[in-house]
Amino acid sequence: MTPSDLPPAPNDPAAPSRLGSDERRRSVARRMFELVEPIGVIPYAADEPNEAMFALGFTDYWDTYFAGRAAPLGFATAEVVDALFYNFAPGEVARHIPRVWNTTTPEAAIAARQQGCTKALRRILGDRVDPPTVDRAADLLTRAATSAPCEGRPMYAALRAIAIPDDGLTRLFHAASLLREHRGDGHIAALMVERVGGLEAHVLLALDMDMRAEQFGRIHHLPPSQLSAVIGDMSDRGLIADDGWLTDEGRAVKRRVESLTDDLAAEPYEALEPLELDELTALLEPIAARLVAAED
Repeated sequence: MTPSDLPPAPNDPAAPSRLGSDERRRSVARRMFELVEPIGVIPYAADEPNEAMFALGFTDYWDTYFAGRAAPLGFATAEVVDALFYNFAPGEVARHIPRVWNTTTPEAAIAARQQGCTKALRRILGDRVDPPTVDRAADLLTRAATSAPCEGRPMYAALRAIAIPDDGLTRLFHAASLLREHRGDGHIAALMVERVGGLEAHVLLALDMDMRAEQFGRIHHLPPSQLSAVIGDMSDRGLIADDGWLTDEGRAVKRRVESLTDDLAAEPYEALEPLELDELTALLEPIAARLVAAED
């Protein structure tokens, strides 16, 4: 038997997609993002993860953010973390990395984040989602989350090196985190294809939501001169009009970024059979709805 006679490998680009057409792939990725993101953002949307991190000795929210999210990278330098996180202003990462490791270790930060997020999920979901449902959702989501190649996905690869938790809720959070970082790695690639820098991505998102960049939470604290320079560069490239809102090209760039992000985020779900994907969707819908309602 020659190599050409062998069946395509599961992640072989030449293999037929279980998800169907490109449009279908993007649709699946977008729907799964809507269902998985409420789980993945628990570290930033609930009190318990912060409390668990504060118990390690932290007193500043952003210390807990960088320690928690960068922990899978080990003792990476500020330059490395800045490059991988992509969207922080110059110097912001260096105010926390590597200083956070004077307070705790990456291993302790990972454990505290998992503990806090599990506690938050248990509080919010309560008895509305029974353990068998959580376990089945966690099993399917973990299979998808651990199926994609790590090449070109540094944040995803770092998180993949962490042992998969045994507890169902913790495993569900871990799988959601894997998929969130996998999508994030792809999103950065899509931004780079369109030559959209990290701070520019915030401006693009704000204006696409009909919000002035100066009001957007992640960049409103920047010095006016710095934010004006970012907006000026985007205006020079034809992305922002004289009135301060996106041009047609600016909106087209945003659409292309989101489309490519969805396309690059679809691969994990190729690991599931169509009926399994339908089952996972049905299992996650009430979980996501409850988490979103709790945020509101």
